[in-house]
Amino acid sequence: MPKVVFACLLAFAIPAWDAEMTRPTAGPVTIMKAVDVKPGMKGTAWTVFEGYDAEPVPLEIIGTWKSASGPRQDIIIAKMGGKAIRTNVAGGMSGSPVYIDGKLMGAVAYRLSTFSPDAICGITPIEMMLEINEFDESRPMDAKVPGQAKRASNSDGPAFQSQQLIPIETPLSFSGFQPMVLDQFGGLFSQAGMTPAQGGAAGMLRAGKPVNGWQKALRPGDAVSAILVAGDMSLSAMGTVTYNDGKRVLAFGHPFLNLGPVGMPLSKSDVLMVLSSQFQPNKFGNATEIVGALRQDRHNGIMGVLGEESPMIPVNVKLRSYDGSDKVMKEKKLHFDIFVHQKWTPSLMMITLFNSMSGMNEFSDEATWKLSGNVELAGGQKLALQNMQAPSEAPMPPAVVLASWWGDKFNRLFANTVKMPDLKAVDVTIDLIPERRTAVIEGAWIANPEVEVGQEVPVKVFLRPWRGERVERTLKVKIPVDFPSGQHRILLSDGDTLNRTQSFAASANRFIEIPEIASLINQERTNNKLYASLVQSRPTVYADDKTLPSLPSSVLNIMQSGRASKPLLTTPETMIEQSSTAFDFVVNGSQSIRIVVK
Repeated sequence: MPKVVFACLLAFAIPAWDAEMTRPTAGPVTIMKAVDVKPGMKGTAWTVFEGYDAEPVPLEIIGTWKSASGPRQDIIIAKMGGKAIRTNVAGGMSGSPVYIDGKLMGAVAYRLSTFSPDAICGITPIEMMLEINEFDESRPMDAKVPGQAKRASNSDGPAFQSQQLIPIETPLSFSGFQPMVLDQFGGLFSQAGMTPAQGGAAGMLRAGKPVNGWQKALRPGDAVSAILVAGDMSLSAMGTVTYNDGKRVLAFGHPFLNLGPVGMPLSKSDVLMVLSSQFQPNKFGNATEIVGALRQDRHNGIMGVLGEESPMIPVNVKLRSYDGSDKVMKEKKLHFDIFVHQKWTPSLMMITLFNSMSGMNEFSDEATWKLSGNVELAGGQKLALQNMQAPSEAPMPPAVVLASWWGDKFNRLFANTVKMPDLKAVDVTIDLIPERRTAVIEGAWIANPEVEVGQEVPVKVFLRPWRGERVERTLKVKIPVDFPSGQHRILLSDGDTLNRTQSFAASANRFIEIPEIASLINQERTNNKLYASLVQSRPTVYADDKTLPSLPSSVLNIMQSGRASKPLLTTPETMIEQSSTAFDFVVNGSQSIRIVVK
């Protein structure tokens, strides 16, 4: 079809369009109330199809759908023309301002059909969006967070979806991410109403203060992005600005994640193109410069403040790959900043670490990963984290297991019910060793099972590496001078065996505070060491990050009588760690040796 003919068809798709062609600017604007909107009215929506400049899109009002998004929350239905005939109502158009007779009426926020040839949209009235400014620190009950179970409903089928209003999908741009990351973790974002897609971000997209010129940024109709991760890899969600009073901006016309009060950077965006599709049309683009901060994420849209800064967590990652002789072949450093939120931060830590590992050229099925990390908290407290992961018969790849372990440490910090943690810096080193390094504790031996107090007993331990020769080590276990006589055990074990009871005890207290959580994490044994412990048949009490071994019966009875102020966990045995030895492989299993103390 000739371009001239196609242009004529677009021009006459909605007849008698006589709307103003002057692009809206920031500042005071006259509002058209929803009650004054009538079927047949002609209006103009403004949105970006390419680059930075918003273009006018003609539309015609079909009518008002009463209480469509909630009690007394009407949605205005309209048919879009112009370029929207080709693109349909696309992801990223959320928030596109709609004007009738020069008055701001609302924001394009919903689509009505998945496969309809008509570009039918739902418009959130501007009065409802302006209410966002009046909200306090209350938090919505239905926030979209990782791990949230998807609600089952009849709307899962395309046939039903064609009969209801659906919030326009928010394109979530992954810049600097490997495709396997989207395959592995895309579901976390899909369940929150976002469409994961490969995207981009300019090199200037760094967390920090807004750039110079922020005062003139984010005019109505401009593309805007909320930033979850910024730096050498970035995650950003794109929408459109509806309203700008010179300081505050409203956008989207529907919730982003419905988090309520929030602190997240806002940036300008450069739209590369709008992918036309009857099924899932979307804008694609790059987040560019930070110009403000997102402060409210509500049912009827988001509200940000220009010129304000939103603190993020700085993360430094060092990646090293080794050859077969344990020499460093390559080293790469990454830096990025992560959005602060009690539910999203742990998941973003997990995803970014997995992506960092996935980007190494030496990534392979039989590789072993070794992690060493430091987390600095406000007040000078630090976490020292170490772990190794190697291939096993488990269905989950070791890189995913290690990333999940890493994310769990942050989840424990952020899930506490007492106080929001304040993380100042995160540094982590990942070593990639090009072979499977695991070993199982195969046996243990002692020359004479009869020992005396004060004696240092040599214990031989045998480990069987993966497809390797048996390894023999000798550990020395000292019998304390006050150790009771009788039958006891020497336990040779991996770190998980010793961690298990204490971790379970800590989870029993819902009100454990950050210093105790940090202490517990720092006490955890690593999985690349072999531990030798003395075990006696006397009870141990665990309370938060404290271990109370070998308690007398009288003390234990008092503690169990209900006088203790915190939840307690009691075990019938006491394990006292005496020594450990480190290996360059993951240690699994345990062995016990019976001894008699004279």
